[in-house]
Amino acid sequence: MIRVTLVRPSLDRLDGYLDALRRGWLPDTVGGEAAAREQRTWIARDAAGFLASLDDEEARSGPIRLPDGSLVPRLPGMQRWIWDGAFCGRIGLRWQPGSTALPPHVLGHVGYAVVPWKRGRGYARAALALILPEAQARGLTHVELTTEPDNLASRRVIEACGGRLVEHFRKPAAYGGVEALRFRIPLAEAAGD
Repeated sequence: MIRVTLVRPSLDRLDGYLDALRRGWLPDTVGGEAAAREQRTWIARDAAGFLASLDDEEARSGPIRLPDGSLVPRLPGMQRWIWDGAFCGRIGLRWQPGSTALPPHVLGHVGYAVVPWKRGRGYARAALALILPEAQARGLTHVELTTEPDNLASRRVIEACGGRLVEHFRKPAAYGGVEALRFRIPLAEAAGD
């Protein structure tokens, strides 16, 4: 059985994150390599500021830029690093205060990315299971996640944590208008597992 925990991003663990970026890991599948370059630059300029931006439960970091360049309001959110004694990836949670609904520019409550050299070991599933109580603690009754139809690994992770397919849809134009799947995990059931 793997022993995975979620840890708060910190300066003492930042080298593992940077090493993953240098090795080609993409922390953000939407932003791709451009987002990874931007993060490396930000860390070199202001590591403490970068880390603070990953835990922004009051959405103070200002607007975010979508892939098409448009700016939209930031939602409160948090990121945790997936940890097995070393950096394994990241998982993020975002929410809209007082509602389980998300604005159209936010594709899901949860997003995650595991480094390629640790995939296939159950790390994403463990991380998703560990973040669900955090979502429930913030008043969410369910979380939504999206993935591409051909991403079978991600679909298996979501389904293993209680996710049910709720719709096939096209992502907004800002994300390229590509086909996607939306899953929902009810938190009352997930908490009882």
